[in-house]
Formats: sequence, structure tokens, C-alpha cells
Amino acid sequence: MSGCPYFQKRDLLFKSKNHLKEEDQDDVSQEGINRASRGGIIYGDYLQLDRIVNSQVLQSELKGNKIHDEHLFIVTHQAYELWFKQVLWELDSVRNIFISGHVRDERNMLKVNTRIHRIVMIFRLLVDQFAVLETMTALDFFDFREYLSPASGFQSLQFRLLENKIGVPRDQRVPYNRRHYMDIFRGQDSETLRTSEQEPTLLQLVEQWLERTPGLEEDGFNFWGKLEGNIQQGLREEKEKLEKKPESENKEELMAEFVKQRDILTSLFDEKRHDHLLSKGERRLSYKALQGALMIYFYREEPRFQVPFQLLTSLMDIDTLMTKWRYNHVCMVHRMIGSKAGTGGSSGYQYLRSTVSDRYKVFVDLFNLATFLIPRHWVPKLNPNVHTFLYMAECCDSSYCSSEDSD
Repeated sequence: MSGCPYFQKRDLLFKSKNHLKEEDQDDVSQEGINRASRGGIIYGDYLQLDRIVNSQVLQSELKGNKIHDEHLFIVTHQAYELWFKQVLWELDSVRNIFISGHVRDERNMLKVNTRIHRIVMIFRLLVDQFAVLETMTALDFFDFREYLSPASGFQSLQFRLLENKIGVPRDQRVPYNRRHYMDIFRGQDSETLRTSEQEPTLLQLVEQWLERTPGLEEDGFNFWGKLEGNIQQGLREEKEKLEKKPESENKEELMAEFVKQRDILTSLFDEKRHDHLLSKGERRLSYKALQGALMIYFYREEPRFQVPFQLLTSLMDIDTLMTKWRYNHVCMVHRMIGSKAGTGGSSGYQYLRSTVSDRYKVFVDLFNLATFLIPRHWVPKLNPNVHTFLYMAECCDSSYCSSEDSD
């Protein structure tokens, strides 16, 4: 068969076609123009790589005892600071959109959501980045740790700015060696921090936005009034069902559980109690903002509230990831130095462990919304023919800037 002239001719034709295709492919892959040869900015200059890749100065090497892993330590922390800078960049842009009132044009809410989600993704990366540092053993770190003092991660200006701009309360911070966190900063850094404490935080801006949630107006849909009425009616019906059950140990347990749930739900409508918890730092949002958040939570499937609900979810993600970041930092420090004091003079592990708590959660009220879950049929019903605010974006009239006018 292989000696047949027909098959030999066919094989030659097949090989010829394949060869042409490969040559054509090679030709296409080499098409293009090397514009860099014409002058202008190039990759390294644009990114200023000469400054970045040559900014790792090993203190151990300067002291005549070059330690290999100090390079990893420096690069990793520089990467953290670069990502902190990007987070601040996104955070400031979101705050400016809120401050300027551009969120009244709901087209800008997509921009807000996108940038907040970007912050979430960066923090996911920062949490995972600890795994790289943990390839270094405690003994590896010990070899060059003495050269770091008195430098400390606590001195990260950008991380303190990040906390301030998101809304970590000043009075909720854990003291650093019994002193305020700002006491270790001097000069322009101190002034920059002080200014950041005077600016509107993301928490405050979100609070103001939640207070404007459509449907809270008493002369309109009156969500809060309807919700209170529905919950009271639902609790009465639940109690009647329980009372009709035959006496038993199970009935007593169910009644005790009902009383707990009733107290939780009725406390929701006690504004004085809310203000008391606010003064103690156990709640962060105003009473009306909490109402708006709960309304978004219950009506999250409605078109009008889908984007706002996504924003609230992302804000909780930021809190969650910052808590995880702190926790991973605590674990890594404990692993590297045990119970020794930090290079900056703090108690080290003990101090860091005290920062992993709800006092550093900014949007803790959003987490607590799940406390007030109720059966779906207790939620006030919406009539799309009447409550049109749920199904259409707020009109963008001449008094509001369009999405093109915002950063």
C-alpha cells in the first residue's frame, strides 16, 4: 500500500499544505512594529523600575552580615505598602463620589460597587500573602531581626490612614504602650493623620446614604411602621399557636425561645436603646441608617435594592478580610517571635491579639442585621404599581452631576 503512487502523491500534498500553514502562522506571529525603537517612554521608565527594584537595602548586609531572607522580608512589606496605596486610592475616590452627592445619580453606584469590590479583592490578596512570609522559619527571621529595631509595622502610616478613612472609631482603638496611636508619628505624618481624622469616613458617608433610603418616609411607604405592625401581629400569632400546644417539656423550651426572640425583635423599635448602644460603641449606624440597611436587606431581590445590597455585602467583606489580615498577622508574629516584645517596643503578640475584636469592625451593624431575620411573609408587601421607587433609578436632573462628571 505504501508503494502506491496515489498514496505517495496524497502524502506529499498533505505535508505541503501543513508546511504552508505553519509558515503562514509564523508570518502572522511576526507581524507588527517595534514602536519602542522610535523613542518615547518605555516599560521600565513608565514603572520607574530602577527605583523600585533597587530599593531593597538589607540592614544585615550594611552591618557586614548579609542574611538571605531579609530580602524576602523587605519585598513582602513593600508589596503590602503598594497595595495599601491602591486601597487608599480607591477608597478616596469612593468617598469623593459620596461627598459630592454623585450617588444620587444611581449610575455612579456601579462605579462605587466596582471600586469597593476591588478593595475586597486586594485584601483577599493581602491575606494570602502571609503564606509567602511564612516560608521563612522563626530561626531565619531571628538571624536578622536585631537589625530592624526600632522599626515596626505599627509605624505604617498608610495602614493607619486606611483605618481612619474607613471609620475605625478613635475611642475604640487599643492603646499602644498605654499611649494613643498617633504619639509615635511626627511632623508631616502626624499632621496627615490628624487631617484624616477630621475628614468624613466611609462609615459616615454610607450612614448618610442609608438614611436617604426611599421607602422610609412615614408619609410614603413607611417601611418601619409597617414592619413593626407586621412583627407584632406575627408574634401574637406565634404565641397563640404555642399556647394551644399540650403541656410538655418541649412546650416550655419553645416558649422560652419565643420570649427571647420576641425581646430581640421588639428591641429593634426602641430608639432610646439603640442610642444607648451607640454611645457605648456597640452600634455604629444611626437609628434611621439602620432602618435603611434593614430595608435593603429584606428587599434585596427587588431591582431597586440589588446594587445597594451588593455594596453592603462588600462592606462586610472588607471588615471580614481586615479581621482575617489582623488574625494572620497575629499568628505569624506568634510563630516568629513567640511572646517576645515587638521591635517597636510593644508587647508584640499580646498587643496584636487584642486588636482582633469587634471594636475594630467598622460595619458591625451590617453583620448584626441577621439577628433580626423574620419569616418572609412578615415583611411588608410591595405593590409595584404604587411603590415605583423600587423599580426605577432616581432621575438625574440638572441639580445632579452625571456619571461623566464624577471621577
